This record gives sequence, structure tokens and C-alpha cells, in this order.
Amino acid sequence: MSDEKSLEQQKREAAQKAKEEALRRLAEKKAQAESGEVTPAPAEKTKEELKKEAAAKAKEAALKKLAEKQAQQAEETVEEAPASAEKTKEELKKEAAQKAKEAALKKLAEKQAAESTIDQTDEEDADLAKKKAAAAAKAKAAAAAKAKAAALAKQGNTELNDSEEMDDEAKAKAKAIAAAKAKAAAAAKAKLAAQAGESAGDDEKAKAIAAAKAKAAAAAKAKAAAQAGGASGDDEKAKAIAAAKAKAAAAAAAKKKAAQSDEVAAPEEEQKPSPNQPYLDKYVKVINEHLGDVLEESYINRLSKDVPTLLVKKETYYKVAEFLKFNEQLSFEYLSELHGTDYVTHMEIYVHFYSYKNRQSVALKVKIDRDEPVIDSVAGLWEGANWPEREAYDLLGIIFKNHPNLTRIMLPEDWVGHPLRKDYEPYDVEV
Repeated sequence: MSDEKSLEQQKREAAQKAKEEALRRLAEKKAQAESGEVTPAPAEKTKEELKKEAAAKAKEAALKKLAEKQAQQAEETVEEAPASAEKTKEELKKEAAQKAKEAALKKLAEKQAAESTIDQTDEEDADLAKKKAAAAAKAKAAAAAKAKAAALAKQGNTELNDSEEMDDEAKAKAKAIAAAKAKAAAAAKAKLAAQAGESAGDDEKAKAIAAAKAKAAAAAKAKAAAQAGGASGDDEKAKAIAAAKAKAAAAAAAKKKAAQSDEVAAPEEEQKPSPNQPYLDKYVKVINEHLGDVLEESYINRLSKDVPTLLVKKETYYKVAEFLKFNEQLSFEYLSELHGTDYVTHMEIYVHFYSYKNRQSVALKVKIDRDEPVIDSVAGLWEGANWPEREAYDLLGIIFKNHPNLTRIMLPEDWVGHPLRKDYEPYDVEV
């Protein structure tokens, strides 16, 4: 009985050694795969070949699993067999052959599994190599593009340096062209004005030309007399000046008389009433009923789309503006424009309002002292007046009382003077 146990023990030891040898070989192959000592990846395989390889691998894995299961069952059978059971020599040989066969199948399965692992590793290495090659190609393309851009930039700088050398000549040409354009525009404007003045008729034009010629002749004569007066004395010069003045006065009188005769011959057609006249009458009536005598003048501005216009007294400007906004019959809730103008004798504020409720518009004007241009701000009533009032302050010097932030809006705070005033003189002679 002891001999049978020793035989079984020897079989188990042999199986254990075969298993350890197979594991050692698998470990050696894995180490070789990790160290890079593997055969280069084969050429890309067709779809059919890949399918066949996958099927073979699956079959090998199934055989390996079956062999392991059978070996385990054999070991369990040996362990469970009673010690007293005696087997014949033939049966022992058969069992040994079966176990050897199972061990061989298991070893073959492990070998094939190791080879499949190496193949997979080779495929991953090939993919990695492809990705690295693509990244290198992209980097090379980027470097080429960068070099090309640098070359273009260098070429552009060269062209820029060449163009800077021609700036002075180009500027001079540009100035000459601008001057020519301005001169042409002035000539065209003068021509249009002359054509507009011809509406009075050919006779009036001829008279005006004659008067201009007479005036020019008188001026030439006066100039000649003034030049000759250096030798003849102050009396001759005074006579020439008096004669020139008399000639000019005569020409002006003739022109006025001709104009009057033309008016008699062709009486001016009466202007048709403005379609906005009823609105103006309504505004004036409502204002007079509620505020009393606050208007200096009211009229239809035919040069500005027949807008009803109200000229108010300076001290009633804010009161009238507030009334135009909050009165239910008027409701001018929108301020569309505000600007100032220097008329030399005085300054004027012009404000344009619109009523979305009534779909009507009105213009409010007020005259202020030019030497002390101060007026109430309406920015508290219409926020849209904030920046236009700052602009009027910046360019004309008009001071708006109670403005939330009356500072310059276009020019710096240290700018000297107000450029839209008629008496403005630049502080900096280079400007």
C-alpha cells in the first residue's frame, strides 16, 4: 500500500514540476516582450486572417480551460480514492498517460496564450509607432509653417521700411489731392448757389452781374486812385474812396429797385398752411393756459420738416421742458436731440422732443448770454440729455446747472478753450 502512495505522490510531483516549467517559460517570454527583444510586427493581415487567428486563439483557450478542469478532477479523484483500493498496472499506466496528455495540452495552451500576448503587444507597439510618426509629421509641418511666416514677416518689414521712405512724398501728394478736392467742392457749392440764385429770372441775373462789374470797376478805380494818391496827396485819395462808396451805394440801390420791380411784376405765391400748424396751435394754447406768458415766439420751421418750434424765455426753460414731458395732452417723453450754437451775438440751445403717445414732435429753443452761457440742465428729466449737454459744455463752454457730471466728453480736461465758439483760438499753434 505504501508503494501505491509513493507512485501517486511521484505523479503529482511530476505534474507540479511540468506546471512550474511552463510558468517559467511563460515568464521568460513576457520578460523578453517587455525588454523589447521581440520580432518586428508582421505586415498587416487581411480581415479573413484576423478572423482565423481569433478563432484559433478562442479554441486554444477553450482547450486549456478543459485540460485544467480535467486535471483538477483527476486530482480530486485520486485524493478521494480509498487508500485500500488497489489498481492494476495497466490502469496506472493509463492514468499516467492521461495525466501526461493533459499536462502537454495545458503546456501547449499556455504557450499559445503567451504567443498571442506577444502578438498583441507587437500590435500595440506598431500602433504607438504610427502615432509617433504622425506626431513627428505634424511637428515638422508646424515648424515649416512657422519658418514661412517668419520669412513673410521679414519680407513685410522690408517692404514697410521701403514704404516709410516714401511717406514724406506720399503725404505731400495726399495734401495736394485733398486741397484740390476741397477747391473743387467749394467751386461746386458756389455753382449750386449761383444756380439757386437764378430763380429770380434772367433780368435780375443780368442786373446783378452789371452791379458786380460796376462794383469791381469802382474798386479798381479806387485802388488806382489810392496808388496815385501817394503822389497827389490825401485829397485825391479821399475823393477816390468817396467815389467808390457812392458807386457801390448806387449799385446796391439799383439792385434793390430791380428786385422790387420783379416782385411787383411777379407777385410771390402765397405759402400753403403747414399740416403741423394745428399741432403748434394746440401746444401754444395748452402752455398759455397752464403756465401763462412763458413763450417769446412760436412758428413752423419749414427748413426742418415743418416741425412746430417754441422759443421760450431763459428763466422758464426748465419749467416749459418739464411741462412738455408730464402734461397728459402733450406727453413728450422722448428727447431725440440737444445741441448748442454760437450766433456771435448770443448762444442758443435747441432741443427736439417726440411723443410716442401722440406721434407728434416739437422743438424747444432758448437764447442765452454769450458772455455768461448758463442754463438749467434737463438731464434729470431725460437721461438722454446727459452726454449732449456735456458735449455743448466741452465744445461751446455752456454751463448746465444741476448736471450730474458736467465734464469734458471729447477733449481732455486740460484743453484750453472751446473749439466751436466763433472766437476760439488754438492754444497750441501746431494744432
